[in-house]
Amino acid sequence: MVARDNGDLLQGTLGLLILKALAREERHGYGIARWIEDTTAAVLKIEEGSLYPALRRLEDRGFIESRWGLSENNRRARFYAIKRAGSKHLQVHGSSWTRFARAVLLVLEAEPAAIGGVGR
Repeated sequence: MVARDNGDLLQGTLGLLILKALAREERHGYGIARWIEDTTAAVLKIEEGSLYPALRRLEDRGFIESRWGLSENNRRARFYAIKRAGSKHLQVHGSSWTRFARAVLLVLEAEPAAIGGVGR
C-alpha cells in the first residue's frame, strides 16, 4: 500500500515505534519491547526476532546509538539512545504515518453509501 508522495508508510513502522520508545530516555531491548507493549495495552507485542534486527537497522542508519551497561537487575545489557537524525526521522515520518492512520480510520468508520446512484 503506497500513499501519495509518502512511500510505503507501513514499512518501517517498527522502527518508528522503537524511536518513539527512545524519544525521552535510553532503554535496553527488553525495556523498549515492554514500553511498546505497555503503551498499547498489550495489543502490540514485539518479539526478539523482530526487535533486534530492527535495532541493528536503526543503528546502521545512524538513528540510534548503543552502549553496554547494567540493567535494573544488575545484568549486562545493551542500551539504546536516539540520535539527532533519529529524532528528525521520527518527527517527519511519524507525522506522515499519523496522517495515513487517520485517513484509514476515516474510511473504516464511515458509513458506506452509494456514489452517483450506483447501487450494490
